[in-house]
Amino acid sequence: MATVLVYLIAIMAASLASASGAAELTPDYYGETCPQALPTIKLLGCDGSILLDDTDDMIGEKTAKPNNNSVRGYDVIDTIKSAVNTVCLGNVVSCADIVAVAARDSIVALGGSPYDVLLGRRDATTASMDDANNDVPTPFMDLPALVSNFESQGLSLNDLVVLSGGHTLGYSRCLFFRSRLYNETDTLDPAYAASLDERCPVSGDDDALSALDDTPTTVDTDYYQGLMQGRALLHSDQQLYQGGAADALVKYYAENPTKFWEDFGAAMVKLGNLSPLTGDQGEVRENCRVVNQE
Repeated sequence: MATVLVYLIAIMAASLASASGAAELTPDYYGETCPQALPTIKLLGCDGSILLDDTDDMIGEKTAKPNNNSVRGYDVIDTIKSAVNTVCLGNVVSCADIVAVAARDSIVALGGSPYDVLLGRRDATTASMDDANNDVPTPFMDLPALVSNFESQGLSLNDLVVLSGGHTLGYSRCLFFRSRLYNETDTLDPAYAASLDERCPVSGDDDALSALDDTPTTVDTDYYQGLMQGRALLHSDQQLYQGGAADALVKYYAENPTKFWEDFGAAMVKLGNLSPLTGDQGEVRENCRVVNQE
């Protein structure tokens, strides 16, 4: 499940397509149409525009720079979708809602606290690699760029810091932290850098993986402790503790794990409610990888 969550924030940001006048999401959206939907998703472990495969007419988000060879777990979503369609006796639950619920259930299974997921999203009928490249935060961003990116989505500095805490889970490719490893020695713990040298050479082995924090399969606040110790794997993560406006928030969550879990859940709900497709917009895909055939 950790690999599904390596770029959890990127998945959510890329998959929830914007739409004006969207209806309100609710936690009990499937209460009457398919009461077994949520228990089925939970049992399996985990607009899903990111889920769409490329076609002759569309280059989707799977091969966008933040996602290619990094976001994994598409087959898990396929399995969940098939099981949900079976218990619901038809195509009722959207792929976008499955992603949102699976993310929450994975967090809980790995030690985090539960939170209500608002449901009723519809799936996008198209995807864009260019949009993903332009809109998803990258691991090379400085703090001002990260703040600007989040603010453009109506998200605050506090949202940025707490959602970045999703990097308590998973791994990153050498491609994404090589520059930090060899060019940012002034902000990198020497012992930590030495351990990374073994996995990520100056050139080659772009896909070699290293953990985003010291406990990559557990939801905890070690991520924030790591930032304070110069042990952030990614440049964008270390930017949250560089003597700037985010420092106090990093320290606060490092010292208050219960508050982190509480605020992380609230921020995920906020993120998932950013103008999703609802009502008659989009569709509910039968197969998460392709749009429905008319």
